[in-house]
Formats: sequence, structure tokens, C-alpha cells
Amino acid sequence: MNGVGVLRRWPGAVLGRRARLRWVHLVLGGALLMPYFLLTQVFVGVAADGANVLSSLPLTLAAYASALPLAAVTGLFGLVRPMSVTAVRAMSGVPGDLLADGPARSWGARWRASAWWTLHLGVGAVISGMTLAATPMAVVLILLPFSAALRARPVATGWFGSAAAPWVAPLLGAGLLGLVVLCSAAAGALLARLAPGLLGPTAADRLAAAEERAADLAVRNRLARELHDAVGHALSAVTLQAGAARRVLDRDPEFVREALAAIEDTTRRTVGELDAVLGLLRDGDPARADAAPAPTLAADLDGLLSRTRAGGTAITCRQDPGPVGHWGQLPAIASREAYRIVQEGLSNALRHGLGPVDLLIRVHTPDGHRELEITMTNPPAQHPPGREGGQPRRTGGRGLRGAAERAALLGGRIDAGPHGSRWRLRAVLPLGAAPGPFPSAAPGPFPGAAFPGAGR
Repeated sequence: MNGVGVLRRWPGAVLGRRARLRWVHLVLGGALLMPYFLLTQVFVGVAADGANVLSSLPLTLAAYASALPLAAVTGLFGLVRPMSVTAVRAMSGVPGDLLADGPARSWGARWRASAWWTLHLGVGAVISGMTLAATPMAVVLILLPFSAALRARPVATGWFGSAAAPWVAPLLGAGLLGLVVLCSAAAGALLARLAPGLLGPTAADRLAAAEERAADLAVRNRLARELHDAVGHALSAVTLQAGAARRVLDRDPEFVREALAAIEDTTRRTVGELDAVLGLLRDGDPARADAAPAPTLAADLDGLLSRTRAGGTAITCRQDPGPVGHWGQLPAIASREAYRIVQEGLSNALRHGLGPVDLLIRVHTPDGHRELEITMTNPPAQHPPGREGGQPRRTGGRGLRGAAERAALLGGRIDAGPHGSRWRLRAVLPLGAAPGPFPSAAPGPFPGAAFPGAGR
């Protein structure tokens, strides 16, 4: 049965679509060798006292052999590998995951690509030569018994002078065509087998691909954190605001109007952030992720506190920019991540109905290095008896993990857990070394010695 299967597959392997594409690939290699061959043909002809290289087989072979080192040198260029890989994937039937992507990154990869380039052009030139020379000859031999003009040629009379000899010519012609086909199929299969070794990914390529995947994953994780923080906080705030408005609908219309305005503002801002993040996901451009608009501590903290208080949660906020003088002087990424950490802490308090909330945001300089410290305390959540031994849980869900990832990206840390009789979330974000004498606190809404923002 195995022998029968091989016989059934043999015609396809020699004459099938893949074999034909590999033949085209080889002919393309032969065509690419022609510029090198024409150049070496001139030098070989000069060295042979002006002899016609094409009229002498030894001189033709000498020009061919001299062209291969030139091809090998040009094969060292980095762009040769991606061009070769594209051709192999399209015409040789080699799985794409076995081949490297992008230019060669090391000299080892360049040498392997050069070896492939030389092999492809050298073998392709031989197959092209056989195709161009043997195919017309085979056609002549097949037609010889049926054409008196062909039999009258001197070559035909010399080789096939007897009456029966011309009828042997078609067999020789068919054999010659078969030889060309078999050589082409064998050469194509050989190159396809060697391609993964010569054009496959190196250790540097695999490392670069792993780094690229890690970068993409980091971007997606950041976008996931943005979605979680923005949408999660908005839903918690809107739910709390709507519930508070419903409870006082009849006796405090002014509070209801404030709550509805806060709901409108919260949803409008969240839809904008959601649209920006979804746009990045649709575009699939990681480079634009850091350019996505995001709220910051400097520009959006007051609005965040106002919207949260509109739901009835009492928030006491103390702010001390300290050496930076104003929150606007914070590094942009620190201001952005600090806002999200505050937002997540408030979301947890809203989600569990915890209040009042005490929030302290300050910049101080332990050991001469500036740090942004965010401390938020609130009453602990009440858990059903028996849950985690009756003790408040010491770890958060996705939100606190995301906040911890944000802090870790800046070299900071987050601690969350019981602190005395209250629950405390404390984040420390490094801001770098203090730049000499600190500027005096700039006048404005955030003076260094004052603590505005105490809420209801």
C-alpha cells in the first residue's frame, strides 16, 4: 500500500502546482544571476585573449563559477533575507513559521542568507540553462520522424542516418524532457528542504519577536487598565449618584439636579475615553497608545472629586505639591498614573459603599529624592461571617492589581490593607532626584502649605 501511495503521489510531486511554482522560483534565481554572469563574462573573455565565452563550454563554466562569489557578497546585505523569504513563502511551499521575518540582525544570519542567495542563483541558473537548451532539442527530436526537413539536416543525418533510427528520436526527446522535469522537481525540493535552515529565525530573531510580543502585550494591558479604571469608576459613580438622587428626589431637588449633572458629566467623559481606547484597539497601532488622551492629576482631580461627592460620598482631600510647587509641574506620566490610582481608590470606596474617605496627596523628599505619595483611608468593608476567617480581605481585585502595575511601571509601590480600624490604600511614586534648592510654592489653588478641598 505504501508503494501504491508513493506512485499515486509521484505525478503531483513532479508535475503538480507546487512543482511548477518551484520551477518558476528556480528560473527567477537564474535570471537574478545574469547580471553577475555578464560581468564575469567580460573579465573571462579578456583573460582568454578576447575569446567568445559563450562559444566555449569551459569558458562559460569559468564565467559561471566566477559569478557565484559576487552573488555571495551581495547576499550579505540585510534586505536580501526578507526578499528571499517572501519568494520562498510564495513559491516553494515552505510554512511561514519556519522562516524569519525582517532583515538579518546578525552576521551569522547574514552569512546564512548569503549561502541561500548563492545556492538559489547557482542552482536556478543550471535549471534555467537546462530548460532553455534541452526543451527545444527535445521538441526537435520528438518531431524528427514526422518532418523531412528536419531529417535532411546534417546533424539529423549524422545521428539518425538509418531508416529506423529517426523513430528512436521521439523516445530520446521524451526522455530529455523528463530529465528536465525531474531535475527541476529535485532541485526545488532540495531548496525547500534547506530554506528553514538558511532562512529560518535565529536566536536574535526569536528574542526580537518575543520582545515585540511583550511590548504588544504591555500596550494591551495598559489599554485594559484604562478601560477598567475609566468604565468601572464611571459605573460605580453613576450608580451611587442615581441612587442618592432617587432617595432625596422629593425633599432635595437641588441635590438631585447636582447628581444628574454629575451623571451627565461622568458619562460624557467616559464615552470620550472609551472611544479613544477602542479607536486604538481598532487601529492596532501600539505606537499611538502612549499618545491616547488621558486625564491627569493636574487637570482633572477637582472634577473627579466633585463627581464623586455628587453621589453623597464625603471626601476630605488634602493636597501638598511640596517641592514641585504645583501639580502641573509633575512629570506627565506620573500625573496620569496618579490620577488613575486615586480614581481606583475612590471606585473601591463607592463600590462597597464605604465612607467617609480621607485622601492625602503630597510630594516629599526622603533621602533627597522626590516622591509622590497618595494615601486614602476609609472604613473597612464588612464581610459575611466566615469569609476569609472573618477578616477583611487583604488583596484587591483587578482594579488594585492594575493600580499596582501602574505604580510598578514607574518604580513605585502600592500597599492596600487594614490600617488600625480603617482600610488604607497607599501609593508611592518616585519622581527623581530633587533639583537643588526647591522653588517656593507658586500661588494658586494648590499652595504648598495649605490643604484645600475638604469636602462634605
